[in-house]
Amino acid sequence: MMRSKLTSSLLIAAVAVMATGCDREQVVSYSAQVKPILDDNCLACHRQGGEGFEASGFSMETYDDLMKGTRNGPMVVPGDTLGSNLLVLMEGRADPSISMPHGSGETIPEQDIQTIRTWISQGAENN
Repeated sequence: MMRSKLTSSLLIAAVAVMATGCDREQVVSYSAQVKPILDDNCLACHRQGGEGFEASGFSMETYDDLMKGTRNGPMVVPGDTLGSNLLVLMEGRADPSISMPHGSGETIPEQDIQTIRTWISQGAENN
């Protein structure tokens, strides 16, 4: 009987560990997931010589450029999705005249914004 209780307890513990492992959020990769989104939606303007770079000093050509931010401060605050101005502008939480992407009228797909939001919440690693 004692052995049966021990086996049952171990089985319950194993199931609990497996269940919590299934709920884990997948790690978002900067190079494989975030960079392609930025390249497709932002890089035309936010690169050396681009209109967005000239206006703000913000380049998105490299991870280091992205993390450096603008002349006025950071655009990505690792772990802080509410304070990361990149998301504020992409989600339209700022004045419409400065929402990004600027001027095209096209918005970034919500799924792509969610990928960037998750990456920032996970610490905005260069992975």
